[in-house]
Amino acid sequence: MYLNKVFIFGNLTRDPELRSLPSGNAVASFGVATNRVWKDQQGNKQEGTEFHNVVVFGKQAEIVSQYLKKGSSVLVEGRIQTRSWDGQDGVKKYKTEIVAERIQFGPRTGGSGFSGASQGGGNGGKGSPAKSAEMPSIEYPEEDIKPEDIPF
Repeated sequence: MYLNKVFIFGNLTRDPELRSLPSGNAVASFGVATNRVWKDQQGNKQEGTEFHNVVVFGKQAEIVSQYLKKGSSVLVEGRIQTRSWDGQDGVKKYKTEIVAERIQFGPRTGGSGFSGASQGGGNGGKGSPAKSAEMPSIEYPEEDIKPEDIPF
């Protein structure tokens, strides 16, 4: 059995670019940067960044292009695919990208950092008015809560 599965969590390096295929199906492409921190043989902290090309199709492509922008954090689940074509100069070109099967928005910047139902779940905090009216809001207490006040 073989497995081609990718999970990355990072920030968009550019705004998603939405296009339509000849079939009318939507396709969005964007870049994601991921970081890695490690210690070298001398014990010095090292940091590296990888850049990934991501492609997503269908309704998810429309949602991604509507709600995500450069700098947004995102979790991408998908598969790696390399495609090739002949360039205008006659040289064969290659591009490796992640074909997303599932996209989950990360915490919104500038907000509380909480990505739960109060921000609209998986649609980037832009819930429709009809949905917002159905969900009750959570009333938080005005005073600070101390850990010793919690009964468990």
